[in-house]
Amino acid sequence: MKIEQIREIADAILYEGYLLYPYRHSSIKNRQRWMFGIVSPQAATGMARDAWRMQTQCLLVGDADTRLDVRVRFLHILERAPRTPQPVYQSASYATEAIEARRPTSFEVWEEGIPREVSALAVALDDLLSAEQCIEINIPGAELEDTDDPLAVRHQQAIMGTVTLGAEPVGERVYRLTVRIENTARGDTQQNAILQALVSTHTLLQVRQGSFVSQLEPPNELSTLVQKCQNLSTWPVLIGDEGETDAMLSSPIILYDYPRIAPESVGTLFDGTEIDEILTLRILTLTDEEKREMREADARTRDLLERTEALSAEQLLKLHGVIRSLKPIDEAQKSVEFAEPAAPTEVAVTNGTVRARDHVRLHPNARADAFDILLNGKTARVEEIKQDFEERCYLVVTLDDDPGREQEDERVLPGHRFFFYPQEIERLEEVR
Repeated sequence: MKIEQIREIADAILYEGYLLYPYRHSSIKNRQRWMFGIVSPQAATGMARDAWRMQTQCLLVGDADTRLDVRVRFLHILERAPRTPQPVYQSASYATEAIEARRPTSFEVWEEGIPREVSALAVALDDLLSAEQCIEINIPGAELEDTDDPLAVRHQQAIMGTVTLGAEPVGERVYRLTVRIENTARGDTQQNAILQALVSTHTLLQVRQGSFVSQLEPPNELSTLVQKCQNLSTWPVLIGDEGETDAMLSSPIILYDYPRIAPESVGTLFDGTEIDEILTLRILTLTDEEKREMREADARTRDLLERTEALSAEQLLKLHGVIRSLKPIDEAQKSVEFAEPAAPTEVAVTNGTVRARDHVRLHPNARADAFDILLNGKTARVEEIKQDFEERCYLVVTLDDDPGREQEDERVLPGHRFFFYPQEIERLEEVR
C-alpha cells in the first residue's frame, strides 16, 4: 500500500480529538480539547495526567535484506493569544485603551494543532540488531503573525525528545521491533506541558523484504511471542489492503486490522468516537451565534461548518446507515446457529410446578419497575415456557382480567403478554 493511502487513514487518527463537539471554546467540553496520544514532558508528568513515554512493540519476520521506514507523527500545539500592546508615538495608557477598544469582546485564547513528522527511512534490520538507533526531536519555538486578526499573535514552544529504534531476535527469522518515543522538554507548568507535548502521537511502520505479524490474530505458533510485546499508550494494527502485511499503524486509539475510512463520510468531524450522522445533525441545529463562534475559531472548524451546511439531502441520507455486504446462509447452518433452545414443558415455581395453561398468581420481585406494583397479586394464565441461550427459564403469561381476553381469541397480542421468572410465580391450586 502506498504511503499516500496510509497517510489518509493516519491523518484521520492524527486529528481525532483535535476538536470536540460543540466545537466552541466557550463550551466547557472544549476547555480540555487534546485527548489522545499525549506524550508530555518528563518533568511535568507529576502535573499532567499523561505519561512522557510511548512505546510500540510488534513482531517482524525478516532477514538480512529487510529494510524499515519509521515515521512518528504528532500535532504541535500553536496558541493564539491577544497581542501585548506596544505603544509607539502615544502614551502607554492611550495605546492600551485604543487597542482594547478595537479588540473584539469575544476574543478567546485558542489552540491549533500543527502536524509534525520525524522519520527514519530505509533502516536496515541488521543495524538495529547490532545497536539501537536514536532520532532526535528538536522543533524550535516560533512566534507568527495572525493574518486574520492583527491584534492577536500565534506562538509555539519548542518540543524536544527522542525516538529510539531497536530489534531483537525471538525466533527463527522472527524479531521483536521496538519504537520508543520520549519527551525530554522541561514543561515546568501545566500550560507549558501541553504546549511542549507531542499530541495525537502515532507511528507508521513499513517494511521491505519482510512482513509484520498481526497483534490481533497472530498465527498460533507466534501468539505467545505477541503476548509478550509491551505497548505503552498505543496499539499497532496492520494497515493496507486486506491480507497485506508490509505496513503497520500504531495509534493511541484501539483499531482493528486494516482500518478503513467509510466512503459515506464527507470529511472528518475530529470528535473522539465520532458518529457522523448525529454530529452532523447537531451542527445543523446550532444557533447563528454558536455558528459565528465556531467559524471564528480556526480554519478547520470553519471548513467543517461550511462543509456540513453544504451537504445535500442525498449525502445526509447516506449517513443514516449502509449494508456493506450480504451472504446467503444455508438451511443447515441456520438451523445450527439460530435454533431456539428447547424449553422444558414444566418448570418449578415457589410452591410446586407449572406448565402451559395453568393458572398462577404474580408476585414481581426481580425487577425495579413501577409497573410491577400494578401486576402484583394479579392472577394469570401460563401461555408458554421459554428458555434463553443461557438456559434461564421464563414464563409467558396473560392476565385473567385483561379485557382482550373477552374475545376468546387464542391469539394473544404481544402487548398483552408478560414475562416472569419462576420465582415470581405462585401456582394456584386447581385441577390440571
